[in-house]
Amino acid sequence: MLSYEFLITSLIVVLIPGTGVLYTIATGLFSGKRASFFAALGCTLGIVPALLASSLGLAAIFHTSAVAFQVVKFLGVGYLLYLAWQMWNSSSALSISEKNSKSNYLNIVIKGFMLNILNPKLSIFFLAFIPQFIPSNVHSVLNSMLLLGAVFMIMTFVVFVIYGFLSGLFSAYILKSEKASIFIQRFFATSFAALGLKLAFSERV
Repeated sequence: MLSYEFLITSLIVVLIPGTGVLYTIATGLFSGKRASFFAALGCTLGIVPALLASSLGLAAIFHTSAVAFQVVKFLGVGYLLYLAWQMWNSSSALSISEKNSKSNYLNIVIKGFMLNILNPKLSIFFLAFIPQFIPSNVHSVLNSMLLLGAVFMIMTFVVFVIYGFLSGLFSAYILKSEKASIFIQRFFATSFAALGLKLAFSERV
């Protein structure tokens, strides 16, 4: 069932920069490699509701109901714009503290989780993507979707951790320059706002 086609296609999808990648990289740059691990974890956990929704057929509600889709979509837009506003207003010279508390890590996980759970197109993506790789003679479609979804999540987590680790390596160089750290924070703030606007104008597929 785990075909090369599924693995390669999934890897390409995971590698494409999106809100999760952007959030993980930003966390790695501004809070260090360890914090980026929790960002990757939060983004990966945010896939679970979308996977369950698509596996149980709930994603069809978003696909057919304009109201349900719009409600979740604009909650997601609002959250992305909030993150953009928060990052823009906090733009200043940064320093990485080695004494990050458990509450800070939990906050990082929650933010990553919310980024994915408030994106209705993620459920629709799973509904359209995973069934293509399930054989017609499979015994249980639900179990197959959950298995493929779990593999997709593992790949997401690994790739995001790598993104975060690599960004964490450059954080020390960036944070040495006040101008560079402010510029990059505002770049990410603008990027989150742009992704929010993109989501706002997206339509059901």
